[in-house]
Order: sequence, then structure tokens, then C-alpha cells
Amino acid sequence: MTEVHRVDTAQLLELLSVSLGAFYGDFTIAAASENLTASQGKTLTVLRRGPVAMRALAETLACDASNVTGIINRLEKRGLVRRETDATDRRVTNLVITAEGERVTDAIRAKMHATRDGLNRLCDEDRERLCALLTQVFVPRRP
Repeated sequence: MTEVHRVDTAQLLELLSVSLGAFYGDFTIAAASENLTASQGKTLTVLRRGPVAMRALAETLACDASNVTGIINRLEKRGLVRRETDATDRRVTNLVITAEGERVTDAIRAKMHATRDGLNRLCDEDRERLCALLTQVFVPRRP
């Protein structure tokens, strides 16, 4: 009789740590090739999903709002993002990615060779399964 090996949470955490380390390293190198820090690249990735208020971006990036101001100032100077006053609350500043910011984000993703090569080795069924599992684990469910 074949014994079934169960993967425990500690093993999954370790594998996630290794995987995210490899992804982050690949991302950091690709962002640097576009003359961006990893934080600036991550900011563009977040804004690619849609406009975000400064405070919400700080929470997403898990950093102080003053750090976000510096990141946004540098990205805005390069024409990659712009600030817009919120239409419903003029006290809120939303951050919006520009067309050039989208182009740079695409360039970063295209240069993530190690990550892309790994994902490209998956068959269609495994890609669908990975997508479903990542969604199940990391995408918040809406009530």
C-alpha cells in the first residue's frame, strides 16, 4: 500500500518564501533595467489595477505615507503617474498610471525572464490549477 505524503503548512510557507524570493529578485532586476527601484516598480504594478488614493497605496505597500510621497514624486517626474483630485472628496488625492507608466510596467514584466520561463514550462492544466490556487489563497473574497 502506498503511503500518501501530506504537505504541512510549514513546508508550504517555506516554498512560498523561496518562490517569492525568486520572483522578487527577478522583478527587482527587471525594474532596475527600467531605472526604477523595486518599490517604484511595485507602485506601478498596483496602479495598473486602477487609481488608488495615497493613503491606500501606503497601506498596500506597507510603508509610511511620507515614503509613498517620495516614490510618487519620482514617478511623476518621469511621467509614469499623475495625481488627480478625487471627484467625490476633494481632500483625497488619487494616483493614476499614465500610458508611459503602463508601457514601463509591460517592459518590466517582459524582462522577468526567470519567472516567465518557469511559468511557460507549465501545461495548460497546471496553469489553470495554479491560477485557481493562487486566487483561492491570496485574492480576498468579496462578501
